[in-house]
Amino acid sequence: MKPAEFQYHRPREINEALSLLKEVGEDGKILAGGQSLMPMMNFRLAEPAHLIDINFIGGMDYIRSEKDAIKIGCLARQSRALSDPLVRQRCPLLAAALTHVGYEQTRNRGTLCGSLAHADPAAELPAVLLALDGSLKVGNSTRKREIAARDFFQSYLTTALANDEMVLEASVPEQPARSGSSFVEFARRFGDFAIVGVAVLLVFSNDEITDARIALIGVGDKPWRERGIEEILIGKKATPELFNKAAGERLTESRWRVFWHAAH
Repeated sequence: MKPAEFQYHRPREINEALSLLKEVGEDGKILAGGQSLMPMMNFRLAEPAHLIDINFIGGMDYIRSEKDAIKIGCLARQSRALSDPLVRQRCPLLAAALTHVGYEQTRNRGTLCGSLAHADPAAELPAVLLALDGSLKVGNSTRKREIAARDFFQSYLTTALANDEMVLEASVPEQPARSGSSFVEFARRFGDFAIVGVAVLLVFSNDEITDARIALIGVGDKPWRERGIEEILIGKKATPELFNKAAGERLTESRWRVFWHAAH
């Protein structure tokens, strides 16, 4: 299928893009990587009257360290973030999750901020941002504001963004010293949508867990922070028995909803 008719805009400055977005409001969509938006348009699941292509705006593809966080601009490609030494060394959880995002070809075009703005409940990157207590800088033509990950993701493909706002930057906290992390997901084939997945960060003092962050994907209409398991783990000595006990108790009590991919 082909997309419905739309008007194409190519701003050269970020302020120009934001002014356009204010002008067209809910009839407009931002085009960055387009790896989710363009298929939706081709299937007529999205029919914006205006497409605002921000790929010709300079200086928005940065990845840098600032105040113990990695700042990632809205045009930074997923493949660049995956290969960036800063990400690999200071936030290995993000690097691990990025290996599960689509395929090499899609990561070469897709942007990290675009995936976050899309807010697919089976997507990997929202879970990482949630687990690390990250945030997003968003803005419109008159102001900029910071939204915590816990407040940004609201429901299936729904975020706290206003119609005239776009994501400008993702702020991903660097992982603490003496911490370990892992990202695991289950899918029918590598690169497919996840049936279920989990992002985990544990912080240690000797053998004791002093902090635990766990976020799940594919279990509801948005990424889910599993604070019940976190509370069980914190203050305990890390052992296989503890992990099995925590998972078993929460699975018994859980009211997680299974995302639709798990039914096939």
